Amino acid sequence: MLILCPTKLLVRLLAAMLAVCLCSSAFAHCSRPINVPMAVTGFSVIDQGDIISGIYPEFLRSLSAKEGCEFVMSLVPRARLELMFENGQADFMVASTRTPRRDKHGIFFPFIRSRAVLMSLSALNRQPVKNFQELLNQSKAKVAVVRGFDYGERYQALLIDLQKQGRLVLDVDPLSVARLLKLGAVDYVLMAPSILAGTAQTDSRVADIVDQLRYEALAELPWGESGVYLSRKSLNPEDLAAIQEMFENAARNGLIWKGFQRYYKEEVLREGVRPL
Repeated sequence: MLILCPTKLLVRLLAAMLAVCLCSSAFAHCSRPINVPMAVTGFSVIDQGDIISGIYPEFLRSLSAKEGCEFVMSLVPRARLELMFENGQADFMVASTRTPRRDKHGIFFPFIRSRAVLMSLSALNRQPVKNFQELLNQSKAKVAVVRGFDYGERYQALLIDLQKQGRLVLDVDPLSVARLLKLGAVDYVLMAPSILAGTAQTDSRVADIVDQLRYEALAELPWGESGVYLSRKSLNPEDLAAIQEMFENAARNGLIWKGFQRYYKEEVLREGVRPL
C-alpha cells in the first residue's frame, strides 16, 4: 500500500482542485440557461415535432457543446416572440432583421445581409412591380405578410397604406401565407425569400410553389442586416459579454452563412441573402 507524505498529498489535492476549476471555467460562460423561444422561419428555424432544427438551432447547439452555455429552445408564433422579447421574457430573438423598434429592447448582432422582396407565382405572369407606388396602384391585388415580421419603417408604412386599401392579409406564420398564395387567395407575398422558399420546401402541401416563385425587389426595401437580438432586459452584463464573444468568433468563421449555403438553393440566396 502506497502512503504519500503530507507534502505530496497536498500537491496532488491542489492539482486535482486546479483541474476541476479549469474544467468548470471551460463550461462557465453563461450564469444560467439561456431562454430562446423561436418562431418557424424557413430553414432558419424548422419545426420537426419533438425536435427544433434548422440553421440557428444547429448553430446554438454547436455553441453549447463548445462553450458550455445551455440554450433552452421552444417554438412560439412570431407575433408572440416579438412581445416576449419586448417584455424581457426572451433572452434572444433569432433570425431577425435590425429595426429601430427592436433596438430599444436589445443589442443586435448581425450574421448575414438579407432583404424582403415581393413574391408571386410566375405562371400568372403579373405586371412587373419595382416600387411601393406600383404595388399600391394595383388596387385589387392582395398582399400577404406574417404578423410580427418587420423590415423597417418603410415596410411598416407600406402595410398601413395597404390596410387602408383593404388589400393587406396578415397571417400567423410563413406556412399559412404560402398556402394562401398557392390557393390564389392572395396575389403577392412580401417577406425575405429564404423564409417563404424554405418553409414551402419543408411542407409537401406547398412544396411545388418553390420553383414557381417570381422574385421582385422593391426600391424602398434595400438590403439590411439579419441576425440575433440579445435582450437588454433579461441578460446580465456578464452573460451579454460572454455571448457576444461567442458570436464574434462564430461570425469570423462564417458559420451562419455556411448554414444558409448548405440549406438553400443558389437562386434563393441570390435574391435574398448575402454574407456580411
